[in-house]
Order: sequence, then C-alpha cells, then structure tokens
Amino acid sequence: MNQVTRILSINGSYRDDGITDQTVDAAVRVLKVSGAEVETIQLREHQIEFCLNCRACTQEPGESPGQCVHDDGMRELIEKIEQADGYILAAPTDLGSVTAVFKRFMERLIAYAYWPWGARAPVYRKAKLPKKKAILISSCATPGLLGRLMYSTDKQLKMTAQLIGAETLGTLFTGLIAGDTDARLPVRMRRKAETLAKKLI
Repeated sequence: MNQVTRILSINGSYRDDGITDQTVDAAVRVLKVSGAEVETIQLREHQIEFCLNCRACTQEPGESPGQCVHDDGMRELIEKIEQADGYILAAPTDLGSVTAVFKRFMERLIAYAYWPWGARAPVYRKAKLPKKKAILISSCATPGLLGRLMYSTDKQLKMTAQLIGAETLGTLFTGLIAGDTDARLPVRMRRKAETLAKKLI
C-alpha cells in the first residue's frame, strides 16, 4: 500500500477548541510528526451556498466532479478533495445529526454523482476507482457507543467518505461532552485519536 502523504481534514464544528476541534488537532499532530502534509478546513470559515437540487452538476459524465452553478467556496474545497490522498471527516452531533454547516457541505457533494435525467438512481463517480482512505471523528452528549447507534452522524460521515471515493478506516465518537462549558478531551480519547490517525499513513 502506498504511503499517504497529503491529508485533508474537513471539520464541521461550530466551536473553536471544542471537543471535535481538540480531537482533530490530536490526529493532525501525529500525522504531521509522521511526515504527512495536512491541511485543515474549518467549514465554519467557508462560504458554501445551499444546494439548489437543480442537478446540473450531475449531468456531466466522467470521473471528475460535475460543475456546480454556484461560484462559491465549494469549488476550492472540491479541488482540495481531489488533490488529497486521505481525509479526516469531522462533525459533532447536533440534534441527532451532523451540524447544519457539514450537511450543507455534504449536500453539495452531489457533484460526485452522475445522475442524468431519466436515470432512476445516481452512480458515484469514484465507485470504480482505487479507494482513498478516511477516518471519521464526532462527539455527542450521550455515551459514545450509544451516540453512534442512536444518531445519524456516523452514517452521514460515512456517506460523505463514500461520495468522495474514500474507504472508512475507523471512527472515533467521543461521548458525554455536555457536562462542562470548557470540556477538555480526555487523555484516553486523545490517544485513540492518535492511533486512529496512524491508519492513514
């Protein structure tokens, strides 16, 4: 297996230095120490318009993402996704799902589907290509295992990885984070994040 050298971290958290940010930072640090090039995208800092569901981007055949009618920050993000060898996909759980900003980003990834009018279902453009690698990071107020089972966050992060042509290597779901306004990532979860990140290299 080829060594992954370029990792793109896409974080859908709203809070600076919240648990999701802390977990991503722990993963990024170990990747950088291992020699990987890592770029972190904070979706809260990018202008991403709502998907219009016009499906213009899905009409173009081929393996490359279709062109969206919006000329916004998503174009640059898709370029970075295409150039990366592996991914960290992260979002906390809000009301049982990924955050709204991550969902907006995720919906715009329909550009990774070929779905001409008249076809009953889309075909993922990257489905037949060699898989890239992804790890998933999330958090919730309930115990972590319960959160993974009850909420749709994990499923949505996995769907995002699938859309961009990545195989999910593992998920870290930190639970019980709502008891403190300034929660710190437990040492054991930091170590788990570091171990999970090493799977990308």
